[in-house]
Amino acid sequence: MKLFKKKRAPKADPGLVGMQRCGSGSFELPAAVQPFEKELYDRLRCAVPIIDAAIMKIIRLTGGFHVVCSDEEYQQELDSFLSSVPVGLTGRSVGCFADNFLDSLLTYGSAVGEIVTDTEQQRIAGLWNGDISRIRIASGADPFIRSYTITESDGSSRKIAHPERILYSSLTGGHSLLRGLPSLSGILMRIYDCIGQNFDRAGNVRYAVTYKPTGEAGDVMYSRERAQQIAREWADGMNSVKYGQVKDFVAVGDVDIKVIGAENKLFDTNVPVRQILEQLIAKLSIPPFLLGLSWSSTERMSSQQADILTSELEYYRRLLTPVIQDVGNAYLASIGAQATCSVEWENINLQDETALAEARLKNAQAREIEMRLEKNV
Repeated sequence: MKLFKKKRAPKADPGLVGMQRCGSGSFELPAAVQPFEKELYDRLRCAVPIIDAAIMKIIRLTGGFHVVCSDEEYQQELDSFLSSVPVGLTGRSVGCFADNFLDSLLTYGSAVGEIVTDTEQQRIAGLWNGDISRIRIASGADPFIRSYTITESDGSSRKIAHPERILYSSLTGGHSLLRGLPSLSGILMRIYDCIGQNFDRAGNVRYAVTYKPTGEAGDVMYSRERAQQIAREWADGMNSVKYGQVKDFVAVGDVDIKVIGAENKLFDTNVPVRQILEQLIAKLSIPPFLLGLSWSSTERMSSQQADILTSELEYYRRLLTPVIQDVGNAYLASIGAQATCSVEWENINLQDETALAEARLKNAQAREIEMRLEKNV
């Protein structure tokens, strides 16, 4: 039995769709991620740990889900498949695939996956998270049918034979969540680099030892030898500290010892660093305290921040839901079932559970009061 049956797509009415046509007759689609963009975003996450931490936090806060089959007869079999399906070389379960898919979606603005099938039994052998920089997307005669082309390592390209097995999604406009952050991150890294250089110069204490000979003839005659002797003894005393030995420095004559750079103060970088971090966090839509930044005296998340974060996570869930449904429906079709599946998401955090419980309690108390009043009447 074939895994996927080809369906004839309905022809689109040449109305607004016709406005999207190019000169070649194809339809314009968001451009795929270029290889240099992928490398840029990967390096950005490695260079700025707070960006990587924010993306991982978003993935974890998105929460878990449960796939419900329309036919209860296949529910247990569907659950068993989704919890044990291989994902790539190291992962397992559709939840692992969804996490990797969302990671690519946030980092590059688009994500692609593949339903790998067993050619002999026509069953799903596993799921694969693809490299979005190697995928090119185009449209055929109909604007709602995608055609995928993959670029090989030698530069050649080939058309994917089974586009119905490809799982693809993109953010609004197809732009990465990190778009616009490389310039700000470059300024931030230059500030940190300057801080390191300043600590190398002023933080690592260095001394200036000055020997001033007197006006006597003998002192002036042997000033060179005395300066060399002072330098040797000073270097020996400083090197002995590395081995746990403390040596005193004794000199005769006018010897002046000063710390180089002690009169200079390090620049206060709190204000520029915080301004840049505020821009980064505003783009990532994560409350600062979730990333370990204590900018305010309050420790609890305000209701406004909770609503904004919840709306962001709901948006990512809407993008993942069709992908998860495609995996479940593909499996049901492979076993000959006519059923379909839907995705039910868990509540985002414990705070939502508490709010719902309090609301149910108040509704129950109000209902109880109303029933007492009805009996008294």
